[in-house]
Amino acid sequence: MKSPAVVNFAPEKGSVEIREIEKPVIGDEDVLLEVANVGVCGSDLHQWTSSHSWPVNYPVVLGHEFGGYIAEAGSRVRGWKVGDRVVSETAAVIDPDNCMTRAGLYNLDPTRKGFGYGVNGAMTRYVRVPARCLHRVPDNLSFEQACLTEPCSVAYNAVVVNSHLRPGDRVVVIGPGTIGILCAAVARLCGAEVALLGLEHDRNRLNIGKQYGCDVIIGDANPWARQRDGLGADCVIDASGISATLKIALDLVRPNGQISKVGWGPQPLNFSLDPLVQKNVRLQGSFSHNWPIWERVIALLASGQLNVKPIIGGVWPITEWHEAFEKMHKGDVVKSVLKPA
Repeated sequence: MKSPAVVNFAPEKGSVEIREIEKPVIGDEDVLLEVANVGVCGSDLHQWTSSHSWPVNYPVVLGHEFGGYIAEAGSRVRGWKVGDRVVSETAAVIDPDNCMTRAGLYNLDPTRKGFGYGVNGAMTRYVRVPARCLHRVPDNLSFEQACLTEPCSVAYNAVVVNSHLRPGDRVVVIGPGTIGILCAAVARLCGAEVALLGLEHDRNRLNIGKQYGCDVIIGDANPWARQRDGLGADCVIDASGISATLKIALDLVRPNGQISKVGWGPQPLNFSLDPLVQKNVRLQGSFSHNWPIWERVIALLASGQLNVKPIIGGVWPITEWHEAFEKMHKGDVVKSVLKPA
């Protein structure tokens, strides 16, 4: 049985197409997940445009933000049954003996391989998933929203776990993409005053940030950051996809403040980090997520405290992946969602 899949087949720009692939064969500790919805991530776009900075196992099916129904379960799978509504984490391959994995931080296992670049992802009808990656989806949470548990978990990790926000903090989020807007939304849940910073061509996405109670800024964020006491923002979250924005973050952050870097950027910095030292600023990287983060995020989504509906720009059939990618790439929508069936 074959199904259409969105396949990144080579490192050259534009090397993505629909191909027919066989239904995966699962192992004893896997489930076969029938995909209901899969979100398009910025990293999918980066592989499509060949602007990524991570190794890819070509050819590979794209897609790591997904949820659906269990269609088959391996012989050693316990606690799950056919028909269960689930979402999946992204750590498809990990080393159980790695010290990071043993500490529960398998997202930081250097040998980790994720869906959509290391192994086949979910932009197709069926995907093989290790049962350890699964989380149950409440009946009141639609898959269109549940498939965004992954980017919400990225934001939660960056804002709640790896930053130390307090109610009343002033936070600047650089970059109004999916992760930036979600970081802003989570910071608002923490009681922070938040400004979302972007460029003129980001205006549509910045306006969505207003729905989360954020101030939006195009251009210079210094007046906002220094409004309270002239010293700068308590925390700057850099969710942009370029390296140069770190310089902006260093300028906006207050002495003894924090910068959380969650956006990828392969370019060299070409500027001094002396302000980091002079201001006694903590620079914190934030990557991926783990099991307890997913459980918290699902609870927030199911309760409505974290609402992802404003960022969903549309749902496209898997065969119309190109339009869905283009809409996100051009900034017409924040998040595109695909439906394989």
